[in-house]
Amino acid sequence: MTDRTTQGGAGGAEAQDGIRTFPFPTDLSLSGVGMQVGPMGAGHTWHVDAPLERVHRIDFHVVMLFHEGPVRHMIDFAEHEVGAGDILWIRPGQVHRFSRTDRYRGTVLTMQPGFLPRATVEATGLYRYDLPPTLRPDPERLAALEHALAQLEREYVDTTTLPLSLHTAVLRHSLTAFLLRLSHLAASSAEADRERADTTFTRFRDAVEKGFATNHSVSAYADTLGYSRRTLVRAVRAATGQTPKGFIDKRVILEAKRLLAHTGMPIGRIGVAVGFPDSANFSKFFHQHTGTTPVVFRAELN
Repeated sequence: MTDRTTQGGAGGAEAQDGIRTFPFPTDLSLSGVGMQVGPMGAGHTWHVDAPLERVHRIDFHVVMLFHEGPVRHMIDFAEHEVGAGDILWIRPGQVHRFSRTDRYRGTVLTMQPGFLPRATVEATGLYRYDLPPTLRPDPERLAALEHALAQLEREYVDTTTLPLSLHTAVLRHSLTAFLLRLSHLAASSAEADRERADTTFTRFRDAVEKGFATNHSVSAYADTLGYSRRTLVRAVRAATGQTPKGFIDKRVILEAKRLLAHTGMPIGRIGVAVGFPDSANFSKFFHQHTGTTPVVFRAELN
């Protein structure tokens, strides 16, 4: 069984409404295999169709290991600043935007869903959207990752030594070795974050992720989780510096921005999708939290 792009929640709704995504550029891949790896920098062609310096969405994996910096890169409407030795891991379905592409220096890996078998996908956590996109390995881990990525690149460009079927098999093994190292780094980073976070907040965060489209009530979340409202306020403020209501609202705004940016859904339908049956109330809420209206936000992306 092979890997395929899957996203629950709003991702399915977006697909049903004809959200435009940019597929893996097989035509740019050597021998047409389902991956690419090579240097970032002047002359590197990222994608023939995607508007790189505008908000866009892809249906494949991108891993960028930077040799220089700083570079600012937007992922899901959050800006990430990275420099030498840092890694960005962008997963299928996430929206992102490049800054000036001529400032990107390092090595970039792209991978098509379906290139690796399901067991490898699960072992490497390819669809762990809860893991951070920005990774900062220590020198020892960075050296191991750079070595594994360099080996993968050598195998990728060697298109003459082996028949295509064996060449592809070797690429899959080399890619798996790199991704296992990368996923261990991502999981370790996330575990360190979790250890610093209060269990109460973690449960609240997970509940919001599942229910934000229909439930905006702090009291309702507290009741469901079995906490007092005061306990929830303390836990969320300690973990994020926000109130529980602020945390919920931020997640609702993120989803609204995604739908505005990448679907042709009417404003009213987007409001309904994030829990506002009345479009006027949705527009008012959006303006309060962003300083602009849904109509203007969408127009500025075009």
